[in-house]
Amino acid sequence: RSDVVVLCFSIANPNSLHHVKTMWYPEIKHFCPRAPVILVGCQLDLRYADLEAVNRARRPLARPIKPNEILPPEKGREVAKELGIPYYETSVVAQFGVKDVFDNAIRAALISRRHLQFWKSHLRNVQRPLLQAPFLPPKPPPPIIIVPDPPSNNEERPAHLLEDPLCADVILVLQEKIKIYAHKIYLSTSSSKFYDLFLMDLSEEDQQSTAGHGFGAAVTAAAERMLHQEERHHGRDFLLRAASFDICESAEEAGPGQRKPCLRASTSDGILRGDRYENGERGLRRGRNLSSWSRAFTSIQEEMAEDPLTYKSKLMVVVKMDASIQPGPFRAVLKYLYTGELDENERDLMHIAHIAELLEVFDLRMMVANILNNEAFMNQEITKAFHVRRTNRVKECLAKGTFSDVTFVLDDGAISAHKPLLISSCDWMAAMFGGPFVESSTNEVALPHTSKSCMRAVLEYLYTGQFSSSPDLDDMKLIILANRLCLPHLVALTEQYTVTGLMEAAQMMVDIDGDVLVFLELAQ
Repeated sequence: RSDVVVLCFSIANPNSLHHVKTMWYPEIKHFCPRAPVILVGCQLDLRYADLEAVNRARRPLARPIKPNEILPPEKGREVAKELGIPYYETSVVAQFGVKDVFDNAIRAALISRRHLQFWKSHLRNVQRPLLQAPFLPPKPPPPIIIVPDPPSNNEERPAHLLEDPLCADVILVLQEKIKIYAHKIYLSTSSSKFYDLFLMDLSEEDQQSTAGHGFGAAVTAAAERMLHQEERHHGRDFLLRAASFDICESAEEAGPGQRKPCLRASTSDGILRGDRYENGERGLRRGRNLSSWSRAFTSIQEEMAEDPLTYKSKLMVVVKMDASIQPGPFRAVLKYLYTGELDENERDLMHIAHIAELLEVFDLRMMVANILNNEAFMNQEITKAFHVRRTNRVKECLAKGTFSDVTFVLDDGAISAHKPLLISSCDWMAAMFGGPFVESSTNEVALPHTSKSCMRAVLEYLYTGQFSSSPDLDDMKLIILANRLCLPHLVALTEQYTVTGLMEAAQMMVDIDGDVLVFLELAQ
């Protein structure tokens, strides 16, 4: 004779619950018809446990537990309601519900006895089996934020940009006839000599040799303003020498305030041609003779030149190189300045070393020496140091706007940027500046619903491949902007930064519930 029967089943085994209704409950009612019955679901902890870890910890021949076999609490309550008995869940591992089962089993037994011994007053105040408080599952481990690898072709794109000179702003002239298109931002951030060259002031009217200032060397130039207006001719007779800048005859007649600038075509080989402005006047050609400043350069000047891809005239910097520089080795040097790498199978290593000496690119000369000494493996460290230095210089150019050729107009201001760097690091930017869009031929690009802090973070990521934060940076807006620009790697980095900040705040006992709800609302 039993006072109460506790009928248990496993929530990890649906068959056990099925047998409760079909076999065990009828058996209990047959042998103990008046005994109260309590239905108990055991192994509650398996509902929230890592089943893979549980299966690994079980004995070898045990049947593995499958996730689809875990029963929800509604299944047990449904059977208990059908049978008209209380329902509880327990877990010995989590130490939950065991006391509730025993306390309410005693209540059920006393209530059953009260019907037979109704005259006993101490049984009148016994409560019916109480409802069980819900189980608070253990705190799940934080989700693992998987940051995808950065695009693998980012290191190859600068070399492609050198072969396909999109948005080029420099023409390097070799041996008076060979022209190579390049980009200021790549050359200047990889070579201090090019950096000083492109920052040279070309606007002075009278250039005289000076010592001790500027770049630390005597600069002798015969650059003068040309102010003569002439009709366009197709003959070669109108081409002038690139290193000579003559004063037009009309400049002597007109006063200083009446001078109007004009642009004359480049010279020796006719590779450049002057172009008229909309007001009918020619532009101003500015330049310097560099023979006494550096052995690598002959002259530098600004001229209107034809873009090699769009065939539209635009202002470009023309740099004439020394006659001793050969095209093949010089292209290898340019590839190093763009990528930081030197092919071990290059043939003209001595010529490359000579050009590196002229341009004062001493790391490249060291790489050549390593190859000649069969120590090419040491060049990997030189390449790493090259990228670190260029990253710092690129960040400096971004902060100061040096050599910028595009301006992003944002909601709270504007930021200057560099098209070549954007094209080589972002497919979205490459399509915009290299495709048939209005932005490809303008110097201003409007980005609505974008703040300066978010755009600066995107630019620093595109320039350096690293995520950088600032106090005024809105993480959610940055994620939205990164999604617009198709940058999944930046999205993952921002998410990781946001989650890390929330976890650190929670560890410092800061209430983060409001921030989490805001993030969830925006994410939906």
